[in-house]
Amino acid sequence: MGKIYKKDKSGYSAMPAASITLGIVSILTTLFWYMSIATGVLAIVFGVKSIHRTNSKAGRAGMILGIVGLSICIVIYLFFTVMILLSM
Repeated sequence: MGKIYKKDKSGYSAMPAASITLGIVSILTTLFWYMSIATGVLAIVFGVKSIHRTNSKAGRAGMILGIVGLSICIVIYLFFTVMILLSM
Protein backbone atom coordinates (compact mmCIF):
# COMPACT_ATOMS: atom_id res chain seq x y z
CA MET A 1 0.00 0.00 0.00
CA GLY A 2 1.04 3.58 -0.58
CA LYS A 3 2.36 5.87 2.07
CA ILE A 4 0.22 8.62 3.48
CA TYR A 5 2.05 11.92 3.42
CA LYS A 6 1.09 14.53 5.94
CA LYS A 7 1.43 18.15 5.10
CA ASP A 8 3.79 20.05 7.38
CA LYS A 9 1.89 23.10 8.62
CA SER A 10 4.31 24.18 11.32
CA GLY A 11 5.27 27.44 9.58
CA TYR A 12 1.79 28.31 8.30
CA SER A 13 -0.42 30.88 9.96
CA ALA A 14 -3.73 32.32 8.83
CA MET A 15 -3.19 35.59 10.69
CA PRO A 16 -1.61 37.50 7.77
CA ALA A 17 -4.55 36.66 5.50
CA ALA A 18 -7.01 37.62 8.22
CA SER A 19 -5.14 40.86 8.80
CA ILE A 20 -5.26 41.85 5.13
CA THR A 21 -8.92 40.93 4.83
CA LEU A 22 -9.90 42.89 7.93
CA GLY A 23 -7.81 45.87 6.80
CA ILE A 24 -9.59 45.98 3.45
CA VAL A 25 -12.98 45.69 5.14
CA SER A 26 -11.97 48.50 7.50
CA ILE A 27 -11.26 50.79 4.56
CA LEU A 28 -14.42 49.83 2.69
CA THR A 29 -16.68 50.42 5.70
CA THR A 30 -15.36 53.82 6.81
CA LEU A 31 -18.82 55.36 6.85
CA PHE A 32 -20.02 52.73 9.31
CA TRP A 33 -17.86 53.61 12.29
CA TYR A 34 -18.85 50.62 14.41
CA MET A 35 -17.63 48.18 11.74
CA SER A 36 -14.61 50.19 10.67
CA ILE A 37 -13.20 50.58 14.17
CA ALA A 38 -13.69 46.92 15.06
CA THR A 39 -12.17 45.55 11.87
CA GLY A 40 -9.35 48.09 11.91
CA VAL A 41 -8.31 47.21 15.45
CA LEU A 42 -8.47 43.48 14.68
CA ALA A 43 -6.41 44.01 11.51
CA ILE A 44 -3.73 45.81 13.52
CA VAL A 45 -3.69 43.14 16.24
CA PHE A 46 -3.49 40.24 13.78
CA GLY A 47 -0.85 42.08 11.76
CA VAL A 48 1.37 42.71 14.76
CA LYS A 49 1.03 39.12 15.95
CA SER A 50 1.86 37.72 12.52
CA ILE A 51 4.87 40.02 12.20
CA HIS A 52 6.22 38.81 15.53
CA ARG A 53 5.55 35.13 14.83
CA THR A 54 6.50 34.70 11.18
CA ASN A 55 7.88 38.11 10.10
CA SER A 56 5.46 38.11 7.18
CA LYS A 57 5.05 40.95 4.71
CA ALA A 58 1.35 40.18 4.41
CA GLY A 59 0.93 40.81 8.13
CA ARG A 60 2.68 44.14 7.75
CA ALA A 61 0.40 45.06 4.83
CA GLY A 62 -2.68 44.12 6.86
CA MET A 63 -1.48 46.20 9.78
CA ILE A 64 -0.94 49.21 7.50
CA LEU A 65 -4.39 48.75 5.93
CA GLY A 66 -5.94 48.63 9.41
CA ILE A 67 -4.16 51.84 10.40
CA VAL A 68 -5.28 53.55 7.18
CA GLY A 69 -8.88 52.40 7.68
CA LEU A 70 -8.97 53.68 11.26
CA SER A 71 -7.36 56.97 10.27
CA ILE A 72 -9.85 57.62 7.48
CA CYS A 73 -12.76 56.80 9.80
CA ILE A 74 -11.49 59.12 12.52
CA VAL A 75 -10.82 61.98 10.07
CA ILE A 76 -14.29 61.70 8.52
CA TYR A 77 -16.10 61.70 11.86
CA LEU A 78 -13.96 64.50 13.30
CA PHE A 79 -14.74 66.55 10.18
CA PHE A 80 -18.48 65.93 10.57
CA THR A 81 -18.35 66.77 14.28
CA VAL A 82 -16.51 70.04 13.68
CA MET A 83 -18.88 71.03 10.89
CA ILE A 84 -21.91 70.35 13.09
CA LEU A 85 -20.43 72.35 15.97
CA LEU A 86 -19.53 75.28 13.72
CA SER A 87 -23.01 75.44 12.22
CA MET A 88 -24.63 76.08 15.61
